[in-house]
Amino acid sequence: MSNQHTPHIKATSADFAKTVLMPGDPLRSKFVAETFLENPRLVNNVRGIQGYTGTYHGVPVSVMASGMGMPSIGIYSYELFNFFGVENIIRIGSAGGLADNVQLRDVLIGMGACTNSAYQDQYRLNGNYAPIASFELLSHAVEAAKQLGVRYQVGNLLSSDVFYHADPDFNQGWYKMGVLGVEMEAAALYMNAAAAGKRALAICTVSDHILRGEALDADARQTTFTDMMTIALDVAVKMS
Repeated sequence: MSNQHTPHIKATSADFAKTVLMPGDPLRSKFVAETFLENPRLVNNVRGIQGYTGTYHGVPVSVMASGMGMPSIGIYSYELFNFFGVENIIRIGSAGGLADNVQLRDVLIGMGACTNSAYQDQYRLNGNYAPIASFELLSHAVEAAKQLGVRYQVGNLLSSDVFYHADPDFNQGWYKMGVLGVEMEAAALYMNAAAAGKRALAICTVSDHILRGEALDADARQTTFTDMMTIALDVAVKMS
């Protein structure tokens, strides 16, 4: 833990709660803080990456954006875990559906995160690492989803380094392997958590279906994915 600012976070360890919700979009961070948290205060705004801390049902909770992609969430989650005393990070983001039974607005809870990224290379492992979620966070999330009556699915995500892929058939192999959906951050988050001895979970809302060509607009992605936000907040309360 540190009370020193980093190049990316101008705050102290006292500014962050034990659990941080992490959307990719800074405006989604602001939306969560203003919609759900009591007495939220801005604790970071370096590079426009807004971070807030307040309370939810009396429990301190933080929410801070990660930016897009594994390099970005890799930086912010590493610093939160290793320099600011954060114990749990719950990604709340969007995903493109892959599996046939996945529908728009479904909540996907990432038990594992496949990846085409070289992020694991830094650990010099003698093989391929399988990034997985914290079972404790995952089990609390499933319980919360059931209580809320939310349509959810638990399974494998794909954390891709590429949004516009040159190979039009890139997703077919992952589809055949039963991957639920594609996003761009979970694998790096899970690896950072494992390396730091902390806990992480990705909860994503399906914003589009890659193979069926269905999609929600940008405004819907920013402000209407409240089911996953409520699930994540309920998990934060259980982890307090």
